[in-house]
Amino acid sequence: MRSDPDPSAIGLHQLDNAVTRLRVTRPAIRRSWLEHGPAAATERRGREDFVEVEWPQVLSLVAAELQRVRSRYGNTSIFGGSYGWSSAGRLHHAQSQVHRFLNSFGGYVRHVDTYSLGAGRVISPHVVAHMDDLQASHTSWEVLAKHTRVFVAFGGVPLKNTQISSGGAGDHRVRQGLRAMAAAGTRFVNISPVRDNLETGGEVEWIPIRPNTDTALMLAVAYVLATEGLADTEFLAHYCVGYDRFRPYLMGETDGLAKTPAWAAQITGVPADRIAALARELSANRSIVNVAWGLQRAAHGEKPFWMVITLACMLGQIRLPGGGFGMGYGSMNALGSAHPRFGGPVLPQGSNGVRDFIPVARISDMLLHPGERFTYNGDALTYPDIKLIYWAGGNPFHHHQDLNRMRQAWQVPDSIIVHEQYWTAAAKHADIVLPATTSLERNDIGHATLEGHLIAMEKVMHPHGEAQDDYAIFTALAERLGIQDAYTEGLDERGWLKRLYAETLPRAARVGIELPPFDAF
Repeated sequence: MRSDPDPSAIGLHQLDNAVTRLRVTRPAIRRSWLEHGPAAATERRGREDFVEVEWPQVLSLVAAELQRVRSRYGNTSIFGGSYGWSSAGRLHHAQSQVHRFLNSFGGYVRHVDTYSLGAGRVISPHVVAHMDDLQASHTSWEVLAKHTRVFVAFGGVPLKNTQISSGGAGDHRVRQGLRAMAAAGTRFVNISPVRDNLETGGEVEWIPIRPNTDTALMLAVAYVLATEGLADTEFLAHYCVGYDRFRPYLMGETDGLAKTPAWAAQITGVPADRIAALARELSANRSIVNVAWGLQRAAHGEKPFWMVITLACMLGQIRLPGGGFGMGYGSMNALGSAHPRFGGPVLPQGSNGVRDFIPVARISDMLLHPGERFTYNGDALTYPDIKLIYWAGGNPFHHHQDLNRMRQAWQVPDSIIVHEQYWTAAAKHADIVLPATTSLERNDIGHATLEGHLIAMEKVMHPHGEAQDDYAIFTALAERLGIQDAYTEGLDERGWLKRLYAETLPRAARVGIELPPFDAF
C-alpha cells in the first residue's frame, strides 16, 4: 500500500465537537411553512426558526407537496438542484440520487455544466474535444518533467485546489510533479495577478497581469509568432481548420487593429518587449501553455480557452511529449495523472421527462425572471416558472455569485426541500430540512476516473441523530408516491452495490485492470 506523498488535512476534523454540533439531528420544518403551508412567509427564509418533527410526518408532507406541485403546475415547475459533493461514494452520490428520484416522478428542470468550468466546457467541443476527454488526456507530470522545458501558467497552478478531485482524490501528485519538473530544469512563467499561486521548490518568473486580459496577451504572442515566421504552418495546414480566418483578425485586416505586443501592453499591463520575448521562448523550446479554470469565469469566458488552443496550434507542439496546452493543471488533483481512464460505478439516473434546463450559474435569473428568454450554446431558451426546489448535495450559497440577489430569488418558490448533514446556509434558507448521513456513516464504493483507486467504503460509525441515507429517504418517499419499483428496482443498498460493482468489471477489464470478486473486494 503506497503512502500519499502530499496528504491533505481536509476533513480530518469532521468529528470534532465544533463541527458535530452543526449537524442536522432531526427532520425540521420552517415554522411558517409548517403552520400555514406552502408559500407561507417566504421572505422569512433564512431568518425564521425551525420546528423538529418525526420522520413519518415530514415524509408525508414532502410527498403531498410534490404531488400538489406536479398536479397544479406540472413537472416543469420542479427544479432538481445538486452539486454532488456530499459523498465520494458512487451509490450515495447525492446528485445521482435526487436526479434518479425526480426522474422516477416524471422529471424535473435540471442545471448543466459547473461553476468551475462552465464557459470552458461549452466551447471546447466546438474547437477541439469534449472537456472530459481533454482532462483525461492531459500529459502526465512524469512526462512533463522529462520533456517540458518551458511551462507558462495563466492563472498559476494553485496547490490549494489540488487537494480534491470529483469523486475523491487518490495520491496527491501535483506538488511532487511541479518539484520534479523544476529539478529537471523546466522553466516556469506565472502570468497572474497573484504571485504565490505557483510553487515549484525552485525559481518561478512572475509576470503580473491585469485580471481578465489574458486573451489579449495570448493574441499578442500569436502576433509575434505569425509575423516573425515562428508559427508552425505545416501543423496548421494539416491538423487545423480556420487559421485562414483567424490570421486576418490577428493582423488587424478585419477590424483595423493589429494585435501587436504594444497593443496588448496597454490592455494587460505587461511590457511589450516581455510579450515578444515570451513568444520567441515558447517557439524555441518544448513548451506547454496552461490556463486555470478561473480565467473563464467571466463574461465571454470562452475566449481565453479558445485562444490557448489557437496559440498551441500555432506553436505546433500538440501531441509532442511535454508540449501543447493544458486546461486546468492545478484546478484538481486528477489532471496530470498517469493512471488509465475507466468508468467506475455509476448509479443510473433514468430518463428525464422534462426538457427544460438552465446553465448552473443562472439559478437567480430563472427564479426572478420566469418566462424570460436567454441564450445558451447558440440556442434560444426560456426560463421555467419554478414552484418547488428539491436540493440534495452541495450548498448553493457557498458558490453562487451575488448572494444578496440569490437570497431575493430564493424567496420566490412555494417550497424548498433540502437533504443536509449540517446547518449550512442552504439548510437555513430552506422550508424542509431532512438530515442526511455523511460518507463515514454509510457503505459505498469510492471511485474517481483518473485517481487509480477503487475503494470499499465500509461504514465506520452510526448515523448522527436521526440522519438517514439519501437512498433511504427517497425510497420512503417513493413508497408514498407509488414509484417505489421505478426508483429502487427492488434493490436495497447492498443489492445496488453488487450491481454497480458487477457493471464496473468489464469496463475495468477493457483497460487492463483485473478486479476481484465483490465479496473479496
